[in-house]
Amino acid sequence: MGPEGHIQTILTPNGKIEDELRITIPDIPPSNNKYMGRGSTYTQAFQYQAEKKKWQSVIGWLVREQKWAQNPLKKAVVEITYFFKDKRRRDPDNYSGKFILDSLVRAGVLQDDSFGNIELILKGNYDKKNPRTEVRVRKNE
Repeated sequence: MGPEGHIQTILTPNGKIEDELRITIPDIPPSNNKYMGRGSTYTQAFQYQAEKKKWQSVIGWLVREQKWAQNPLKKAVVEITYFFKDKRRRDPDNYSGKFILDSLVRAGVLQDDSFGNIELILKGNYDKKNPRTEVRVRKNE
């Protein structure tokens, strides 16, 4: 399965129409622990930057494919759901969404990914046959 995404127009409970960006990446970003205290600082920095560029490339491509035409969102709700291939215990703080949020800023979906601008929702789930990361972005007023 390759990466996929779509822009969905939804009707909110208050009757307002808004667009929502949804993307699915057939991968899960590495745990933050991967880059903390292992190997040389130089090697870690190089690996970190390579992984970050990979995620920026995939997410950027998905956003361009969907023709996201809106200006970057000033306020947004970002929901990231990780579907892991096993039921091993994982801490949410190790899957903070750093690569994903930075990529959404770089792709022009979010203006800024600071606390004042986004509400971040992290979820973990299990899908042995189809591990993936699903991202939903919607305007938050």
